[in-house]
Amino acid sequence: MGLACSRDELQQLLEEVAFTRNLGFRLDDIEDGQCTIHVPFQEALERPGGILSGQVFMAAADVAMWLAIKTRLGLADSSVTVELKTNFLSSVRKEGFSCTAKVLKLGRRLIYGTAECVDGGSRLLTHSTISYIRGEK
Repeated sequence: MGLACSRDELQQLLEEVAFTRNLGFRLDDIEDGQCTIHVPFQEALERPGGILSGQVFMAAADVAMWLAIKTRLGLADSSVTVELKTNFLSSVRKEGFSCTAKVLKLGRRLIYGTAECVDGGSRLLTHSTISYIRGEK
């Protein structure tokens, strides 16, 4: 079974949408129901004390899941987040990270998945559970 959209289409989406473009998200890899994005370090996203702000990890998890869903349902899909819970397990300073989201269940109304952010050495930084509600057809 092929993907519902291409890598190039998803990268173009990241570049066209203001909030993903402003965060510098870059597509690393896609599979059926899975997506990995890279989040570059930006000094403007640091908390006092020099660690990267938690909101960046949550945005990355949400966007990676959004793209993972599109690999199954296509670019026109209008599903939106209804719940996002993130556990912060470790922090990073002055470096980017990767986030991989996986669709675990694609139901008729709800989509459930997970996302994990890791640093360059594959150290687990966050674990998120995410629910989306499918858009109207």
